[in-house]
Amino acid sequence: MLVLLAAIFVVHIATVIMLFVSTIANVWMVGSSTMGQVSSGLWLLCNKTCEQLVVKDDDEASMKAVQAFMILSIVFSVIALVMFIVQLFTLEKGKRFYITGAIMLVCWMCILIGVSIYTARLTSNTPGFTNPHHGYCFILAWICFCFSFIIGILYLVLRKK
Repeated sequence: MLVLLAAIFVVHIATVIMLFVSTIANVWMVGSSTMGQVSSGLWLLCNKTCEQLVVKDDDEASMKAVQAFMILSIVFSVIALVMFIVQLFTLEKGKRFYITGAIMLVCWMCILIGVSIYTARLTSNTPGFTNPHHGYCFILAWICFCFSFIIGILYLVLRKK
């Protein structure tokens, strides 16, 4: 049981770190342009230097929603990590990890909404990019989506142990 808890804790920390990286780094879409390799993220457009990401007026609300949901996912993931540690040492068996599992599933939902909006509304709108493809931050976000779901379910299952 101790090894399982340690493994879940390590995966949870890895998920938090990957969420930070995927939200902060600017490599959600990568492509080529006349200036060379270009990447865009949630905040900046980068080639040799980075500048503010310009989004069309139609997609501005979508980009703000993606930014908000990715930040919320980080917040809920950190809160779930703190709650895991608190519940591990304060609650008795059978009552542990309800709150942690629920918060982690809220984090999972925030990642799902944020990345889905980005996929539906913002991946096809990359003006000036030739041969655009998804960058590592986009892939990390989907990996965090999977990990947060698995961790949330495991927390709910572990409440009985």
